[in-house]
Amino acid sequence: MPPISARTVNHVVVVGGGSAGWLTAAIIAAEHGAGLRVTLLESPDVAPVGVGEGTWPSMRDTLSRIGVSESAFFRACDVSFKQGSRFNGWVDGSDNDYYFHPFVLPQGYGEVNLAAGWQRQHADIPFADLVSFQPHLCMHGKAPKQATTPEFAAVANYGYHLDAGKFGVFLREHCTGRLGVHHVLAHVDGINAHDNGDIASLQTRQHGALAGDLFVDCTGSQSLLLGKHYGVGLLSQRHVLFNDSALAVQIPYPAANTPIASQTISTAQDSGWIWDIGLPTRRGIGHVYSSAHTSDEQAELALRAYIARSGGPADIATPRKLSFQPGYRERFWHRNCVAIGQSAGFIEPLEASALAMVELAAAMLADGMPATRAGMEVAAARFNDAFTYRWERVIDFLKLHYVLSKRRDTAYWRDNCEPAALPARLRDLLTVWREQPPSRYDLYRIEEVFPSASYQYVLYGMGFVADYGNAMRHADRAERAAGYFREAATLTGRMLAALPSNRELLEHIQRHGMHTI
Repeated sequence: MPPISARTVNHVVVVGGGSAGWLTAAIIAAEHGAGLRVTLLESPDVAPVGVGEGTWPSMRDTLSRIGVSESAFFRACDVSFKQGSRFNGWVDGSDNDYYFHPFVLPQGYGEVNLAAGWQRQHADIPFADLVSFQPHLCMHGKAPKQATTPEFAAVANYGYHLDAGKFGVFLREHCTGRLGVHHVLAHVDGINAHDNGDIASLQTRQHGALAGDLFVDCTGSQSLLLGKHYGVGLLSQRHVLFNDSALAVQIPYPAANTPIASQTISTAQDSGWIWDIGLPTRRGIGHVYSSAHTSDEQAELALRAYIARSGGPADIATPRKLSFQPGYRERFWHRNCVAIGQSAGFIEPLEASALAMVELAAAMLADGMPATRAGMEVAAARFNDAFTYRWERVIDFLKLHYVLSKRRDTAYWRDNCEPAALPARLRDLLTVWREQPPSRYDLYRIEEVFPSASYQYVLYGMGFVADYGNAMRHADRAERAAGYFREAATLTGRMLAALPSNRELLEHIQRHGMHTI
C-alpha cells in the first residue's frame, strides 16, 4: 500500500444535506464528472434548517455551472427575483428613513468620484436613488428582466429569493439524477482514523464504514467532523455583532394579486432587525435580535407588531425559534476535512452572505481539488487564508450597518457604536473613507465578498459624513459626474416603461418558462 501522502483523491464524501451539502456536492460533481466519485451522506432524521431565503447574483452563475434549468428552479423552489436590499429605520428611525443597497453598480462607477459629485450637486437625494436605476425598479415592484430575456441573463442584475427547504430537495434530485452523486441515508456513529490522524471512514449505523479520501463537513452548527472530531474551535464574534437569535414565520398574501417585493426588506428594531422576503406564494418574515438586549417574548411582540403594520394577518403561527453563535472556525480545512456552510461559521443573515460563502467555498474546493493527499497541505493553507479573509470582510461589512447608525434610543444601538465593538480594520478604513471613497485599493482581492460599490451604497445610505471637496476642483470632473447621474435617470425612465412587474413575470415563468439560448 502506498504511503498516505501519495494516495490519490478519488472519492469525496460530503456529510450533511440541505442547501450547503447538496450545493457543494453539485459543484464538485459538475466540475469533475465521472473522474471523481462524490457521495453525500446525511442522517434520515435531521431536517435542514430551512432558512436563508436570499442569494446574491452569483447564484445565477452557480446554477448555470451545475447545469440546471432556471425555469425548473423557479417552479420547484417557489423562487422570486431579488435586486438588492432596502433598509428601513437604520439611520435614525424616522418615518422617511430608508436606503437601498442594489445589485447594479452605480452608473459610471470607477470612472469619476460619484460620491463627491453627489455631495456637491444632489445631497438632498439618496445616493443610490441618484446613481442607479435599480432602487426605482424596486420601489415600483418591477422585475429585473423581460419575458423574452434568456435564462440566467439579466436586464438588471439579480439574485433570488427562494424556499430553502425546497431548494435542498431540488438540488438533491439534480445531483442524484443528473450529476451521478451517490446518496446515502445513514446515522454517523463514529469516525475511523488513519495512523496519521486523517479521517479514514465514517462508521454508519445502517451501512457500516463509508471510506473516502476527502471529507466535506456540511453538518451545520454541530460541525461533527471539523468541530467535534478535530476540535477546531469557533472564533466568537459576539463582541462585534451581538445578534444570536431569530424568530421566523411564514405568512400568506392577503390577495392573489398582491405585489411581490423585488428586494429583501430589513427593518431596524429596538434590539435587532426584521427581514421580509416576498416569494410567489407567501412572505418569509423573521426577527433577528440579541438575547443580551431583549427577551424572546419581547422579540415576538415586535415581530407580530411588524406583521400587523405591514398588512399581514392578525392570527399567525407560533414563530420558529433559532439560536446561533456568531463566529467562524479557527481554520476551515484540517487534514483531509473541509468545513463548508454553518459548520465553517455563521454570522447573522443581514445581507444574505450564508449561501454566497457556500458558493465561494465549494467553487474553490472544486477548482483546486488536490490530486493526491500530499497536495492537500498547500490547498488547505490557501483555502484557510482565503476564507479567514472572507469571514473578516463579512463581519466588517455587516458591522458597517450598525456603527454608522445615529440611533441611540436603546442600549442595543448605543452598544453597537462603542469603540470596543468596532474591528480595527474597519476603523482604519472609515478614517480613509472620510477623505476618499471606497475603491479597489481598499478591497483588492479577486472575488471580494462585498465590492467597494457595496460599501459606498451603505456608507452614503447611512449618512456617512465625508469631505470630498477637493475631488471636484476640476470642472470637467463635476460635469462627468453629472453626466452619469443623467444616464442613470434616463435608464430609470426606459426600464420602468419596459419591464413587467415582478408578479407578472413570475406568473409568466410558471406558465411558459424562460427563453433558452
